[in-house]
Amino acid sequence: MFRTALRNVLVHKARLLMTVLAVVLGVAFVSGTLVYTSTVSDAYARSFHKSFVDVDVAIQPGPDARPDAEPKLTSALLNEVAKLPGVQSVTGAVHGFTAVADKNGALLGHGWSTQGANYCPGTSGEDARYPMDDGRAPTGPDEIALDTATAERAGYKVGDTVRISVDGPVREEKLVGVFTTDDGEVAAGGSLTLFDTRTAQQLFSSPGTFSQIDVKAAPATSPDDLQSAVDKVLPQEVLSVTGQTLAQDQALRVESRVSSLRSTLLVFAGIALFVGTFLIANTFTMLVAQRTKELALLRAVGATRRQVTRSVLIEAFLVGLVASVAGLTGGIGVAVALRPLTTALGGGGQALPDGPLAITPAAVITSFATGICVTMLAAWLPARRAAKIPPVAAMSSVHAVATPRSLVVRNTIGALVAVAGIATVLAAATGMDREDGQNTVALGGMILLTGTLVLTPLLSRPFLAAAAPVLRVCGTSGTLARKNALRNPRRTAATASALTVGLTLISGLTVIAVSTQQGIDKMATATLKADYVVQMGNYNPLSPEVEKQLKKVEDVSAVSPLRETPALVDGIDTYVTGVDATTIGDLVRPDFTDGSFTGFGGHNVVIAADTATTYGWHKGTTLPVTYQDGKHAAWTVSGIYQGTDLLRGIITDTHTLDPHLDTLNSRQILVKTTGGPGHTGKQSINKALGDSPAILVQSKQDVSATIAGNMTALLNILYGLLAMTVLISVLGIVNTLAMSVFERASEIGMLRAIGLDQHGTKRMVRLESLAISLFGGVLGIGLGIFLGWAGGHVLATDMHTYELVLPWGHITLALVLAATIGVLAALWPAHRAAELNPLTAIRTE
Repeated sequence: MFRTALRNVLVHKARLLMTVLAVVLGVAFVSGTLVYTSTVSDAYARSFHKSFVDVDVAIQPGPDARPDAEPKLTSALLNEVAKLPGVQSVTGAVHGFTAVADKNGALLGHGWSTQGANYCPGTSGEDARYPMDDGRAPTGPDEIALDTATAERAGYKVGDTVRISVDGPVREEKLVGVFTTDDGEVAAGGSLTLFDTRTAQQLFSSPGTFSQIDVKAAPATSPDDLQSAVDKVLPQEVLSVTGQTLAQDQALRVESRVSSLRSTLLVFAGIALFVGTFLIANTFTMLVAQRTKELALLRAVGATRRQVTRSVLIEAFLVGLVASVAGLTGGIGVAVALRPLTTALGGGGQALPDGPLAITPAAVITSFATGICVTMLAAWLPARRAAKIPPVAAMSSVHAVATPRSLVVRNTIGALVAVAGIATVLAAATGMDREDGQNTVALGGMILLTGTLVLTPLLSRPFLAAAAPVLRVCGTSGTLARKNALRNPRRTAATASALTVGLTLISGLTVIAVSTQQGIDKMATATLKADYVVQMGNYNPLSPEVEKQLKKVEDVSAVSPLRETPALVDGIDTYVTGVDATTIGDLVRPDFTDGSFTGFGGHNVVIAADTATTYGWHKGTTLPVTYQDGKHAAWTVSGIYQGTDLLRGIITDTHTLDPHLDTLNSRQILVKTTGGPGHTGKQSINKALGDSPAILVQSKQDVSATIAGNMTALLNILYGLLAMTVLISVLGIVNTLAMSVFERASEIGMLRAIGLDQHGTKRMVRLESLAISLFGGVLGIGLGIFLGWAGGHVLATDMHTYELVLPWGHITLALVLAATIGVLAALWPAHRAAELNPLTAIRTE
């Protein structure tokens, strides 16, 4: 039986090619994901290990230390630690955000990875962390050094003037040195700017204080012993951690981000494999049907049912094995290609740390297990069905049509599963399962999709009946195409199912994404009357100088900061937002559910509705408050409003709040101009701020465009991932039509003999493919809209501005895509059918 199975694979290798390709694509997706994410994790882990090679113990602020608290990592503590036995060296590190502009004024790197730090020379006069490649270390307030990669990207050389920004205002510094570093963020495309220690402290902390103190142990001292000694001199709210632990923690954070990426990619790989099972099952069903008499002969000469089943499964195993080898090889190629692709998509020099490909045993085992198991599982039902056919029945082909009883059982099971899926989805959408609504919708969607796929043979009949008038217009070819599709509804359903799955996901995600985009757009801009929103590119606080500069701009008519600061309100430790009570009414129009801005100011505050509900506050409530400086007051609630991303929580007047603050930093600044939003107004604001690379000046249109751009980018990524399922759908249609043409060779030959010309034959195959594709497309789009509506209802509970939007343009495009797939997939099978010799085809068994 093994030799028989091997012979069948070799004989039918051309017909199995599409099946092999489908499995190859799915396995390549899985193996490529595993190899790529393992490579990224290992590269970052090595990079972070190098970063902490000279740090045995690091002293840091504790997790409960407040940003506004008195600094604990002082020069006195550094000197005390340096005197401890077992300490070889101590380095005070200072770091913070530093934006670097290229020669055109654009930001280099990305907000989270554009950092600044201090150069701290040791006893040798050099900082071992940052060896200089060119020039010297910075020694004064107007000097900086840049990492080699950043200097090369921007084309800077020693002696050039570089424009940088730390908290908004632009600083022009002289580049005096270029250095190399093992910093993981720099290796990943970020930038690092070095200052002398005194300047770095003024910019990022305060004079005489540090962000972290790094301690290196003497040769005879272990890191654990050193840590024990260091712990004895540390003040409260300060902790120590070994350098090895820091490297491991950094690697774990990267692994967490990579794990999320891995999970997402594997979900789509699973979808691709799930779609591929329809192609595999359909292929083996047709192969078994074409070999019915052969299998019957094997049964007649003594082969048992188990041997027949085993024979088909061995064929599937061999197909899966070949596909897994090719898929694993292709996956390694995918992982290699993803590295430069990540750089291209990241922009701004975003790259990955260097490192070899990590081809783990888990990736190899998973690839082979996936490819072989999926293929054998998909082939099991056709194998079992073949083994159950009595030899006499197989010889006479009376088994060819499914029995009414089997169809009733299938339709009953499919209907029950589909109803269960609909009930689950509705339970989440109507609020019966608020706690885990999104997961419930996903689960219900999977159940509904499964039930629908079981029902597709039944559902195909009314669709094809509805399409009959259109197909009749195409004459005899159209009539024959409809009858061919109806002849074997199971095959038609299996062929269309792959496309149904892909378009269900595409249309559902599109409905949710477009509706969410509009909801976020409303939330971000509906309450905004200001012409511009000014903020840091990395969302750090803005310097007080920015607000002062904006108020000096001639075209600016109103300015208000959004200033966040901690406070103790009614015994609750929370953050409050300060705004200018005299101008805020000209800049925002919040949706008040009770009260208004009338009377706001002084000790009268307004509160977001969700905050008021949580703590039981309402209009007229008096709230005792303790400010940041420890002074006490009483606030009165004068209004309740609907919170948004822009305005949230407790809002008070800056004239009341500012006297209690050490620094007047702002989260954002709202600006209104006399001429309204326009290029000249934005240009004036940017010019007043020195065209700072760190500051974003956005109009309503800019905010909307950013949201739309983010959503479009996300959708494009999802479409790219789902393209695999669409490609497998195309392979499935091509394979089914090609095998169907072979199976109906005698019939096609008879049609040719009685007058159907080559053009009519091609049209018949193309119309059959088009009908099957449109059936899968309509079914998938319908399911996608329903699931998108349900998912949107769940999102609406947390986004009051959410509104269902049916993107008719995208839906029409999806239908056109389905039709195009049908036409393209039929090109080769139609050509093959038209080229059949009528006399030879009539003699075909």
